[in-house]
Formats: sequence, C-alpha cells, structure tokens
Amino acid sequence: MPFPRSTGILLHPISLPSRGGIGDFGPAAYQFVDFLVAARQGLWQVLPLGPPANGNSPYSSTSAFAGNPLLVSLERLASHGWIAPARLTELPDSVDLIDYQNVRQHKLPLLREAARNFLESAPGNAQARFERFCADNDWWLEDFVLFDALRDRHNGAPWNQWPRELACREPEALEAVRSALAPELALRRVIQFAFWEQWHALRFYCAQHSIRVVGDIAIFVAYNSVDVWTHRDLFRLKENLEPEVVSGVPPDAFSANGQRWGNPLYDWNAMRSRGYNWWIERLRWATQTCDYIRLDHFRGFEQFWEIPASEPTAINGRWVDGPKDDFFNKLKEALGGLPFFAEDLGYITPEVHALRERHNIPGMAVLQFGFGDPGAHMYLPHRLTPDRVIYTGTHDNDTTLGWWNSSATEHERRAAKAYTGCCEEGINWALIRVAQASVASLSVVPLQDVLGLGSEARLNTPSRYEGNYHWRYQPGSLTRNLSEKLAALAEVTDRLPQPVPLPAEEDFAA
Repeated sequence: MPFPRSTGILLHPISLPSRGGIGDFGPAAYQFVDFLVAARQGLWQVLPLGPPANGNSPYSSTSAFAGNPLLVSLERLASHGWIAPARLTELPDSVDLIDYQNVRQHKLPLLREAARNFLESAPGNAQARFERFCADNDWWLEDFVLFDALRDRHNGAPWNQWPRELACREPEALEAVRSALAPELALRRVIQFAFWEQWHALRFYCAQHSIRVVGDIAIFVAYNSVDVWTHRDLFRLKENLEPEVVSGVPPDAFSANGQRWGNPLYDWNAMRSRGYNWWIERLRWATQTCDYIRLDHFRGFEQFWEIPASEPTAINGRWVDGPKDDFFNKLKEALGGLPFFAEDLGYITPEVHALRERHNIPGMAVLQFGFGDPGAHMYLPHRLTPDRVIYTGTHDNDTTLGWWNSSATEHERRAAKAYTGCCEEGINWALIRVAQASVASLSVVPLQDVLGLGSEARLNTPSRYEGNYHWRYQPGSLTRNLSEKLAALAEVTDRLPQPVPLPAEEDFAA
C-alpha cells in the first residue's frame, strides 16, 4: 500500500540509554519520542522485538509472537507497584555498550521477582487485564511459555535434543510437564504480559504525538524456536527432526562462499494446503503491534536459495520457487490492505520487482549503495519513484561516516561529492538532505547518522557472529540543535507528521 510522505529515525530500543545496561520501554523511550516530536518526525523504525534465539540478533528469535523480556522496563514496573524501587539499585548503571551477560545476570532475576509479586498481590484491574491478555493470546502464549521453560530446563539445547516424547509433543508428556512446570509457566506469562502492556503503552504515546511505529519481520525463523517445534509439518525437516535444507544466499562479488544463514526452510506446499494460516496470523499480529512493517528478504517470496543442511557453505545451493502471487493474494483476502514495504536489496531479478509492484508493495533504496558503478545508481533520488522507502544506511550498514572513512572507494567518494555537493557538516548530513528531498514516500535515517557517529556506533556487521547489537547512544545526545535541524528539513521537504488514528485510551498495568 502507498504511504503518506513522511520521515523518521531508525533506532532499535536496545540502543536507548535506559537504566539497567540495555535500552527498554522505560523513561528513555518516552524521552526519545519527545525528541521525535520536537524534530517533526513521523516515524520510529525498530528491529524485530522477539526474544533472541542465537546470540543477540533480533532476526533470530525463539518466537514469531513473543516479546524480548530484556526490553521490559523495571522502572515502569516499580511505578506500577510490581517491585520496590529500592530493589533497582542492583541494576547496572552503565550506559556504554551492552554487556548482555551482565544485563541478564542482574535484570532477569528482578523481572522474575516482579512477576512473582504481581501473581501474589496484583490489584483487581491489573489482574483482570492479565487474565484477558492470557485468554486473547493463548493461541501462541501457552506454547511459548512451555517452550521457553523447557529450553531453560535443558540448558538451551535445541528442542530435537530433548526427550523424544517432548520433542515430538506427545500429548501425555506435554500434560505432565505443564503440570510440573506450572509455577515457571505462570512467571513467563506475566513477563510477556508486562512486555506487551509496556509496548502498547509506548505505541499509544507515539500515536498521541502523530508518530507511526515501523516494525520488522524476518522472513525465516530460528530452528530452535517454538514456531518450528509446534509446526514441524510446515518446515522441511528430516525424520530425525533435523533440517533437510536451510536458508542463505549464493556467492557474489563480496562473498566467495555466499552466506549460509542456517534457518530451516518452509514447506511451502504444506503452507499452501493450510491456506498460509501460520503466516496470516504472524502478519496479522505484526499489524496489530506496529503501523507499518518491513518485510525482510522479500525476494525469498519469489525465489529462495535452498542449501542442503549437510553443506558447510552456501556454494552448493540452488534457487527454488517461493509462493509468489498466491501468498500475497491470500494475505490480502485475510488482512485487507498490506501496510508493508519490501527489503529488496542485493541480487534482485525483474521477477522480484514485478511481484512487489503487482501487490503495490513499496521497495527500499539505500544511499550508501548508490555511488558505485552505473548499475548502483538505481538507489539515487533521480531514479526513484514515490513507491520507495529511502535510507542513508540500514542496521546492516556501517554508519555513513564509518562507510565514508573506511570502506567507501575513491570512486564512490568522488561520485558522492559530485552528487551531493557535500557540506561543511559532513557527508552524513549531505546524505540526510538528499534522502529527505527525494520523491520516496518514506525517508528513514539511523540515529547514528543524525548524531554524526563513526564505525564505533555500527549496530551490526553481517556474517560476524560476535560483537553485534551492542551500541547505545549517550544521555544528552539528543540536543535542541539537532531537533531544530531535522524539523526544518521535514518542513521544507513536505514530510511533516500526519495524525495517527488513536486507539481507545487504556489503563495500562505495566
């Protein structure tokens, strides 16, 4: 669907300077929204919000529906009476790079303490909201809390290494373990309730201030996830429950071996025979939790790279047809309009572009990619149409200053200077102005580029398995000077915020 002309900032919540060693949905999130308001921004783009399955990547989650407990604000829980404020003195004070081990060691026990307190003494209105949350979401919540508890009990081992009766979900075994783990399951339900209460409260605050939230959906799910465990028939698995084939992308000029991501691939025939119900529910849920959705690796819906699971690299994969038009037709029948845009970067065939255009799904353009050979110019504003979402860079790129100073070629720097004229304020502001002035309907800028930061602030380096998703901005970074510069740009480029339909006001319990 087309989007109204707007602009915004890309910032995953973990990068907020919240108390406790990691960004969360507490006061720092509301202060960031206040900055967006002052800067006349209409969008806040986030990465997937699920609990990470492997390492720290939000693109590898144990659930397509659950939320990451580390994003729950203990400060808000304390203000709602879930835990004594004095208990929060145990939280890390650092606002430097995220130390996940330290955060988990200190934050998760306090979250569990708050959840126990809630179960023992929550007031009636909060208890009623919790019970309604459990009833409305039992279709994903009950499987998730059981999977999460079993994963902890088995020290994070993949579900296929659990006792066979649990791996295969034999009803008697599931009933017995649910009974044995009942107290644990209750705590995990409460923590999920806290996550979604706080997220919806934050979204309501955004809507009050005409800010739309842009979410993100990874096309694939992690093997060690509740989604694969509960829907084994929808994935290409062998009799021993291991993946038969896995995801990735083929070799190219940047990677001689390609990329072997390792996610299990969908059995699209099985998906089709069930009316794509799992995907429909996944995307329905996404549209209920965000305003717009970025579909990661969109080309996988047209064709995907299938790698035998036994192969150590992506070299010996092959292209296999995806669900194509049939999938998107069923989505439109079920959901109506599709508030999505496509991540269609990299090796994209005319067939992928045609699929996107047939279903009126905007694509992406990244300015850092636009200054190489003439084929790269497709990402520059003179080649764009309104059905595009333009970025200076994404979470997978270096910051614009980092790119400029370390990886941009001499040809790219010369071309960028010729195109933008550069400016005394740096290449980051030159590209921000180019993006804002383009005809693309949405313009999104990573906060690192607004702050003028270098490679030290890079969030993710693809194919690097350690050191990602650690960056946070520092308190005091969001200055009045920055908000005024962004506001002036939004006004002169006709990207001022548009009102957001307000949901009914609620008495949030977290």
